[in-house]
Amino acid sequence: MGKSLHPKVKEFKGFVRKHPKIVKDVRNGDANWQDLFEDWYLLGEDDTRWDKYKDEAAKESTPTNQGSKSGWMDQVGDMVKKMDANQLQQHINSLSEALGAVQGVLSQFQSNNNRGSGTATKTETPSKPSHPFSFRKD
Repeated sequence: MGKSLHPKVKEFKGFVRKHPKIVKDVRNGDANWQDLFEDWYLLGEDDTRWDKYKDEAAKESTPTNQGSKSGWMDQVGDMVKKMDANQLQQHINSLSEALGAVQGVLSQFQSNNNRGSGTATKTETPSKPSHPFSFRKD
């Protein structure tokens, strides 16, 4: 009687404790322990087969009066808490440099396009700035 359970069997028992609907399905005759254990052993805990049991566990652990909007706000709040200001600033600087590079390439194409169209067009529209975001000082 001193036999201990295999470690995988102990893990499966823990999995079943987290998802009590599995026990209900076995008692109702909808499933049997051998098939469930084999599926759990081969597929793992994260397989889609267990989604119906996970949904029930999630419903039991969260209050029913909490809406999906507040869950979304909690996620945003957690992201803000985890955010590093220095890292965010680096990302913004990188994005700014990338946009500047794209603007430079576009302005080169625009200036090349104006040169190739002939001198008559240049003399007709001298007031058009070569850079789309340049401003003149008064």
